[in-house]
Amino acid sequence: MKTLPNCTFAVLVTLLNPSQLVLAQASYLETLADSIAAEHVGSTLAGLSIGVSRGDEVLLKKSYGHANLQWQVPMPMDAVHEIGSVTKQFTSAAMLQLYGQEKLDLDTDISEYLPDFDTQGRQISVRRLMDHTSGIKGFTEMPEFGEIGQRTLPREDLLRLIEKQPFEFEPGEALIYNNSAYFLMGLIIESVSGQSFEEYIEQNLFTPAGMENSSYCSNSELVAQKAQGYQYSGEGLQLARYHDHTWPYAAGSLCSTVSDLLAWNRALHNGEMLSPALYELLITPVPLTDGTAIRYAMGVTHYLHATGRVIEHGGGIDGFLSHSRYYPDEDVSVIVLQNTEAPPGPAAIANEIGEHLFGTPGMPVAKTLAGDLSRYEGVYRGPARGATLTVTVTSEDEELNLTLESRGNSSPAQTPAFIGADTFSQGNVRYTFELEADASYAPVLRMDSPSSHYVLRHLDD
Repeated sequence: MKTLPNCTFAVLVTLLNPSQLVLAQASYLETLADSIAAEHVGSTLAGLSIGVSRGDEVLLKKSYGHANLQWQVPMPMDAVHEIGSVTKQFTSAAMLQLYGQEKLDLDTDISEYLPDFDTQGRQISVRRLMDHTSGIKGFTEMPEFGEIGQRTLPREDLLRLIEKQPFEFEPGEALIYNNSAYFLMGLIIESVSGQSFEEYIEQNLFTPAGMENSSYCSNSELVAQKAQGYQYSGEGLQLARYHDHTWPYAAGSLCSTVSDLLAWNRALHNGEMLSPALYELLITPVPLTDGTAIRYAMGVTHYLHATGRVIEHGGGIDGFLSHSRYYPDEDVSVIVLQNTEAPPGPAAIANEIGEHLFGTPGMPVAKTLAGDLSRYEGVYRGPARGATLTVTVTSEDEELNLTLESRGNSSPAQTPAFIGADTFSQGNVRYTFELEADASYAPVLRMDSPSSHYVLRHLDD
């Protein structure tokens, strides 16, 4: 993406008074957003909406391109988008509200609330649903789901499909992002609250947060200023595939706008939705059962990004991509919505905004590795999202090379940087090798990202 000369809040603060600072930030951000939009909107993107706020001050709200290409309808500033998995933080907030009201217990087995769901003899706490560590297989990765995903059927049908699948790992041993867990959470919310998921979210989250243009997405209702979804292919922009909103449900069926999501971040992160204790539960990742740290909390990731500490989540659903990011140390929110499944992606745009506002204070520092790289070499394999992942590790010229293969497709070789403690970094992904005394190879490779933690085993182990 095109970039502008780097600038940080710290530099601006030293030069400008508060009112001048807000104006300078707003002007700067608009220029940056215009540059990003000029590069992508009209080519890979039908439309784009961006919002940035600091405290109560809105620094940027601007839309580009079209909400509907067929009719050449310009994108309204607060067009309604399907926000996909950004939904998950609303679902988690609802669960924590109910926990605070003592209507459910996060450490109770889910069979207490879903007695008809077959856990295959495993004990799965509610908490394990919220951070994707349950081991339950995600329904969106099941080939069988393709038969029902575009049809309106009883939710019971999907429940029966999910419970028949083998577990991908034992509860608490890894983190594989899955929508089944949040589907189950929607059913729990309805069971313990006595309301439909849609009613609960509207009454207890949307209304108190002042989110007047947000709702559970509908396949039939007429929604004012609702953007059409598109997908980009080698043949250009096309209408998005159809999906029935019976199924994304509590994992991804909410619709919202830039203004409403800025209002949500303000309400959520400033104590209006949850008590301080419940908020800490929401944003604090809980280690795996063996004590290994992860970066996914409850419906949000919370970690040190290159641009600073962030609490965030992205979303993707047919025709739409979204990203909601909050910088708690600066009280800054960044919302990016695309009505197209296409690059650059909202997270990449949020990264560019964050980098130009704050620089890259969280970028890992590469270190010099002393020792033989051959101890990391080998082929590692294990379960990942929707497939088995194979990582082949080789070394050459004092560099480690990793090639990832899944579903018969291989990625270009990566050369991650060594950052210490047998850990290498490539972007937001950390590769940690577990070495044993006197062993010639590492029996385990942990591949950790903000929304996953795969445990891969050496094929010779």
